[in-house]
Amino acid sequence: MKKFLSQILCALALSVVVASAHADSRPVTVVELYTSQGCSSCPPADAYLGKIAAREDIIALSFHVDYWDYIGWKDKFARPEHTQRQRKYAGHLGMGYIYTPQLVVQGMAHSAHGSEASDLVRDLRGAKRVDVSIKHADGGLQINIPDGSFENETAQVLVVAYDAKHDAVINRGENSGKTLSYYNVVRDMARVGRWSGAAKSFTVTEKELNMVGRDGCAVLIQSTKTGRILGAAKIDLTHVKS
Repeated sequence: MKKFLSQILCALALSVVVASAHADSRPVTVVELYTSQGCSSCPPADAYLGKIAAREDIIALSFHVDYWDYIGWKDKFARPEHTQRQRKYAGHLGMGYIYTPQLVVQGMAHSAHGSEASDLVRDLRGAKRVDVSIKHADGGLQINIPDGSFENETAQVLVVAYDAKHDAVINRGENSGKTLSYYNVVRDMARVGRWSGAAKSFTVTEKELNMVGRDGCAVLIQSTKTGRILGAAKIDLTHVKS
């Protein structure tokens, strides 16, 4: 009887461990913030991105755009490529214009508010994904994408290098006199290939992506048809610093 009871207790303990493991294996969701240091309504969204940036189930990325530079303050993190990326989302998501702050979740939905973005993260958690991985390799990074069951889908493979945090003193423009914090600020982005459903590997080198001095890197498998992010992963780069 004692042996039987012991076996039951062991089985129950094992079931709890397995259940906990499944509960913790949450899919990774990408949240992109389109922001500007010259935008007075952006600081709350910047702060929201900072709150979720450390979560393992989220890849939070801050894309600074350049179209507000003319109103008195030039955003030093802004790049025209970020504005172009946001314009593509406007087409995919059926928007007639672009705006800041804009939070784009998994390339599938957008919002101006953190609370709404949190709801979108929850709602899109069950969306189908490919289990992409990224790891350190000699001379750079290696990306592995397994077979995927996305029919008639073609995606671009993007790698994004970012800085964990920057504090900026704003001397002119709508945010004049403020010191603002920005999180997971995108500093470089490169397209390293295409994926059409078959298992594939890519190697990313310093020639393709400026990794030295950056804090992290994300890989995004993004549909060329819809803009939807089919899979994503992130990796720490702090050891690469020179």
